Formats: sequence, structure tokens, C-alpha cells
Amino acid sequence: MVALRVVVSVGLLALLLSRVDRAALWDSVRHASLPWLVLALAIYFVHILTGAWRWRLLLGAQNVHVPQRELLSSLLVSYFFNNFLPSNIGGDVIRIRDTARPANSRTIATLVILADRILGVIGLFLVAAVASTVAFETRGSAGAPILPWWLWTMLIAGTLAVSPAIVSPTLMGRLLAPLTRIHPEWVGGRIETLILTLHRFRARPAVLATCFTGAVAVQSMLVTYYLAVVYALNLPVTIWDLAVIVPVSLVVQMIPVSLNGFGLREATFSFYFTRLGLPVHYGVLLSLVAAGLAMLFSLSGAAVYMARGGASITAEPTEAA
Repeated sequence: MVALRVVVSVGLLALLLSRVDRAALWDSVRHASLPWLVLALAIYFVHILTGAWRWRLLLGAQNVHVPQRELLSSLLVSYFFNNFLPSNIGGDVIRIRDTARPANSRTIATLVILADRILGVIGLFLVAAVASTVAFETRGSAGAPILPWWLWTMLIAGTLAVSPAIVSPTLMGRLLAPLTRIHPEWVGGRIETLILTLHRFRARPAVLATCFTGAVAVQSMLVTYYLAVVYALNLPVTIWDLAVIVPVSLVVQMIPVSLNGFGLREATFSFYFTRLGLPVHYGVLLSLVAAGLAMLFSLSGAAVYMARGGASITAEPTEAA
């Protein structure tokens, strides 16, 4: 699978680079505005800080209390793993490991990360749907390559799909009950933990609402990060275009067919930009520079990882959930 991902990423990048002037691409990078790039890195850091804050709120809803500084440390390490391992699951494994002991359950730690991911994806679609609507209203269908109703439909469908888990945790348990045939004791214990976790989230709707607001803020900051890169490269791209393509590209990168999104991300940006009448060059340039800056920042996670000797925040949990 890793080899296949490498082939897909290298193949897509080679195809895209064959269609652009590589000398001009490199020249644009060399003449990028350093102050704007520094500002982009600062925005990216605030984006991570907000992510750590959301994570702490979700853990708090499960009566799991971990200092913000330690969660930030774990999140930085997870970003390093996401950027330098051939899968973005590696970072989530770090986060689960780091909070399993405080939660006294790997299942709870995993479900919190899953809730964080789900809220993040819904936030992605909301930001993209609003931006696409604005683009459509101001520029017509030609200025909105992805029609708003597609994004609104996916947003509503996704929200309705996950709502039953919060509205009726017991029903979720009943739906999953047949899985206990695989291993009654182990699977049954996990389902019980799932139901308990969902009930705790349901009992704290204000926390979920705040975390969702935080998810929208995180995605908006990520769009602002790309906007700073756009200014650094002096590209004629508006914030509304970025507010559509950045979330969409993040969703596309979840498809496990490329190496950390490389190639697939650049193809998504290039396709969207060409539909706006912009050259492929802009999509490749913006995507690669933004990804390169994110990777540069994530090296701070490597420093944190080495500083703590590769150890988790605490020891392993006593419960094997």
C-alpha cells in the first residue's frame, strides 16, 4: 500500500510538473515575501493552539483532565508524525497513546479523537459551503467551480448521519450489539464504553457546540494561513476561493491513495484553479509551498518528541480498552 501511494503521488506530481514551467515555479518560490511566510507560520501555530484547546474541551466532557501544555506537546508530535510518516493515522495514534492513561481507557481516548475528527470534517464542509455560496452569488456559476448545493447537501447528510449517535446513544449500542458475537466480552466492553462516552457528550451540549465553533475557527485559520501564502507568492486568488478549495482538498486527501496527500492535493488545487481560468502553475505552487511550510513547522514536533525521549505524557493505561 505504501508503494502504491508513492507511485500515485510521484506520478501525479510528475504529470503536473510536466505541464508547468519549473524554472518559473522555482523563481516564484525564491522571490516569495519572507514577512508573509513568517506570518503564515504564526497563523499555523495559532491554528494548532486552537486545536489543542478543542481537544482539551472534548476530554473534559469525559471527565479527563490533561494540562493544555501537555496536549499541545502531544499535538505537535502528532503533526510531525502525520507529515513524515506514510499515513496521517500515525499522529492520531500518538494522541490516543498520550491520553489513554489519564482517561484510564484507550477506547475513550480513541472516541475523543474520533469526535474531534468528525466535528472537524463537518466544520470543513460548513466553511466550504458558505464560501462557495458567496462566490456563486457574486460571480455566478463560472466563479464557483464547486456548486454550493453539492457542499450543502454533503454537510446536511454528514450531520444527519452522525446525529443519532448523540441523540440516542442506547440505539447505537443496540445497532452494534450483533458485533458481540465476534467476542462477547471484549466487544461488549467496548460497546459499553462507547455508550457511556456518547451519554457524556450528550449531557454537555454546550461543550459540543463550543468545540464545533472551534472547529470552524480552526478551518478558517487554515484558510487564512493559505491566504498569507498567497500574498507571499503574489497570486491573484481571493479568500473565498481559498475557503472552498482548502477544505475540499483536505477532504480529498483523506482518500488513502497518495503519500500524505502529495500529488492528490496539488491536482485538486490545479483543477479548481483552472476552472477559475487560472494556470496550473498557481495551483502547484500554492499547494507545494503551503505544504512545505507546514512540514517545516512540524519539525518542532520532532524536537518535542526527542525532548521527552519518545515517551507519552504518562504511562500506559491499566485498562486494555
